[in-house]
Amino acid sequence: MSSASPSGKPKFDLGQLLSTPGALEAMAESNQTPADFLSRHVRGDWGEDLCQEDRKLNDQALVDGSRILSAYRTRKEVKIWIITEAKADDGHRACTTCLLPSEY
Repeated sequence: MSSASPSGKPKFDLGQLLSTPGALEAMAESNQTPADFLSRHVRGDWGEDLCQEDRKLNDQALVDGSRILSAYRTRKEVKIWIITEAKADDGHRACTTCLLPSEY
């Protein structure tokens, strides 16, 4: 069962957008951009490579404000993670980062 928003409406705030050089390079080599993955992430499509336990944690994070992780693959099968940090004391998420798992 997917928690993705059928309307395409964002489910949470991304905060500042960041990306590592490795993730940017992998996306460019596949003729993709961060927006290709961020649009899925913010709608609650956590990616095919995320285990059921992490999916449940993400769904709970939409309620309690904890960290959100999505895992995707580029067209060239390079794994990309997107991590949105937990909400701070002010109730806002500081940032969302696109990165390779090896850069974590």
